[in-house]
Amino acid sequence: MKLRARLTAVAVAATVAAILITVATAYRSVSPLIADQVDRGLADRADMVLALLDAGAPIPARPDMTEQLLLPDGTVKPLTPGRNLLPVNDSDRAVARAGAGSAETDVDVADVPHGVLTKARPGGGALMVGQNYAEVDRIDNEFLWRTAWITLAAVVVAALISWLAIGRILRPMRRLADAARRITTTRDLATVLPEAGRDEVGELTRSFHAMLAALRFSRAQQHRLVEDAGHELRTPLTSVRGSAELLQRARGKLGPADEAQVLTTLVQEAKALDALVGELVELATDQHTAETPAALDLPEIAEDCARRFRRRTGRTITLHVEDPAPVTARPQAVARCIDNLLDNATKYSPLDTGIDIHLTGARLAVLDHGPGIDPTAQRAVFDRFYRADRTRATPGSGLGLAIVHDIITAHSGTVFAADRPGGGAEVGFELPGEP
Repeated sequence: MKLRARLTAVAVAATVAAILITVATAYRSVSPLIADQVDRGLADRADMVLALLDAGAPIPARPDMTEQLLLPDGTVKPLTPGRNLLPVNDSDRAVARAGAGSAETDVDVADVPHGVLTKARPGGGALMVGQNYAEVDRIDNEFLWRTAWITLAAVVVAALISWLAIGRILRPMRRLADAARRITTTRDLATVLPEAGRDEVGELTRSFHAMLAALRFSRAQQHRLVEDAGHELRTPLTSVRGSAELLQRARGKLGPADEAQVLTTLVQEAKALDALVGELVELATDQHTAETPAALDLPEIAEDCARRFRRRTGRTITLHVEDPAPVTARPQAVARCIDNLLDNATKYSPLDTGIDIHLTGARLAVLDHGPGIDPTAQRAVFDRFYRADRTRATPGSGLGLAIVHDIITAHSGTVFAADRPGGGAEVGFELPGEP
């Protein structure tokens, strides 16, 4: 309501300003025309009276006009009986003495403003014609009052029309605000938003639709992550609990070999839990989005990752680079992707085989000599907690490639996985290169 009132006030103010400018312009244009008309009326009246005097004809009286003769000696002879004499000044006497020229002046006669024209009469003397300005002032005042009433009526009409029009314009925004309040109160992301039009409010509504769709997708992913995480955490926790209960029941009765095996299981499952929790936290918090994108050297990052894995695993990791393309991305996030790809390759490759990294343009692929990827699972390997049947015995959380997928798609890139010719798998990503 406050916005509607403010917009209505702005519209009314603009209307008033436009009307005032129009009135002022019109008044300034009309006022000189009225003055010219008055002057022309005085001149015409003087010419007519002079002609009638020369012809000896009677002079018809006008209620707003006063005529008198000014003789050369300064004597005044009234021509309009019953009227007050017009004041005579030096300019008027000079015209009468000379018998040539004219003079104009404004005087008050009985406190009534008059315009006076003194015009020389052939043969000597002068004719003085006075125009009563009361009628002119009445017309002028009437013009101003009518303009004021018209302005007031226009303002009222403009306010009413603006109020109704702005209310109609803001109605979709109010419906959108009501829907937003319902979503805030109920947390129901399935709330139906008003239909989007083709104007700016419709564009705002479409943006809200897109935002709600993103929120619904994010909530669905969170629910799925929680469900999958609960399922995946249950297996190592069950193993840890079983081993701990076995040690509790045995109370030192297990043999050294059995006790060592139970403790080894506990350590391995604890490490698996630690890795799983870390990856779950990274997936849930989207830590890679907090990093600022920058121009990076993909070959250099790939070589750094390969160097770390050579030291850690003792494996042969070879980097092949061909026509590298400049890329703008989050350096640590991209390095995490390469680490996950290398970790995936080292887990599934025999110890006596090497791993190759092929970098062409902005496309990076890690090739191993493992069991390969079934063609029907080449998209599923990037799903969270996905484990193929042939690799279920291999330790891992099933989140490494899911993290790669999330990071690369956040960079508007693509991921891929395929069987390697000659055995093994080829898994990688491609980032959008710069022109």
